[in-house]
Amino acid sequence: MGCGNLFFTILISFSVALITYNILISANAPLRQEFPGPSRSSISVDPIIKMPLERSRRNGNSKRLFHTAVTASDSAYNTWQCRIMYYWFKKFRDQPNSEMGGFTRILHSGKPDQFMDEIPTFVAQPLPAGMDQGYIVLNRPWAFVQWLKEADIKEDYILMAEPDHIIVKPIPNLSREGLGAAFPFFYIEPKKYESVLRKFFPVESGPITNIDPIGNSPVIIGKEYLRKIAPTWMNVSIAMKKDPEADKAFGWVLEMYAYAVASAIHGVGNILYKEFMIQPPWDKEIGKAYIIHYTYGCDYTMKGELTYGKIGEWRFDKRSYDHVAPPKNLPLPPPGVPESVTPPEEASCGGVARDRNGVFLKGIERNIGSCSINNLELWGILTDKMASMGHGEALGVRIVNQPPDVIQKLLYDNIHGAGVLRDVVV
Repeated sequence: MGCGNLFFTILISFSVALITYNILISANAPLRQEFPGPSRSSISVDPIIKMPLERSRRNGNSKRLFHTAVTASDSAYNTWQCRIMYYWFKKFRDQPNSEMGGFTRILHSGKPDQFMDEIPTFVAQPLPAGMDQGYIVLNRPWAFVQWLKEADIKEDYILMAEPDHIIVKPIPNLSREGLGAAFPFFYIEPKKYESVLRKFFPVESGPITNIDPIGNSPVIIGKEYLRKIAPTWMNVSIAMKKDPEADKAFGWVLEMYAYAVASAIHGVGNILYKEFMIQPPWDKEIGKAYIIHYTYGCDYTMKGELTYGKIGEWRFDKRSYDHVAPPKNLPLPPPGVPESVTPPEEASCGGVARDRNGVFLKGIERNIGSCSINNLELWGILTDKMASMGHGEALGVRIVNQPPDVIQKLLYDNIHGAGVLRDVVV
């Protein structure tokens, strides 16, 4: 009994000593205003190069929705682009990994048009006559100023996009607190034009490297930050247009430089996200990109060879349709054209063959351009009877030796010239 009492006395004394030690250590430990090392290292990615993939998952399942805003005039040229853009926005808005919220076309023509019921629209007033000096893009920052002041925007973030953007996958919120997410343009060169930019971003404002090589689109940014930036963006744009040296130096990208300067003036940096969008024909693969920007003309031979600078046998240039929308029967790209130029999904075809016992034999997939292969060619490729002719490679067909996970979308009957072959029994 005495040994038992001694044991419990020693145990209690040790416990009291341990608790007292921990209290003293905790009381004298310095408080830290940051996350522990391992958590910080998991997101320690240079924000100038790439966003950490876990950026949107830090808050569990909570979404940081952003509102997509597109400025446009009421011209036929802008209108058909907006209708296409809004179609693809709706297609991906509610899909997994999307943080896309509402959508607004900011129409800076000053009056409603016939598409108000088709596309959510805010009507903004244009600049006073003559102020844009023939540079209609000057209306963009002024339109944003009006929209941000007058509209009821539910989301806390804004994606500034353009009519000639095609969304190709659900877009998450790529921004971080205090930082926007923007696409870097190779032709926005603040260092090269430092002497000109110092008129609008004086030395006391900071180093010229504070001006990011961006435009206003595509950019995801906090709504309150944009409310501060937008009036400055407008004023800098107008001041640059009035300055002969700046007007000559920046030309058609003047308003882009103005946004970059305005963002720097307000101390808002940007994560330069190279995979935000692609620009065909220079970018050949969609890869991880969220947006296709079809600002450049695409010219190809019927063999799929690029002929940039020379009108091709097959071409698509948005400027060819400045007064009328492209026709519904617009010819699709020839075989061999990169996937960045071909229409998403609708350009797929293929087939699956099984023996009489239902065992998978072989399949094909084709995802480039319009389909000109007929039943016989499909059958020949499928059974390897034409393999010696290299037909599969010429047509851009991939032989599938394992059963595909998804079969139903391998063939679209509505593509001209495509053979109707789905699940063949031999």
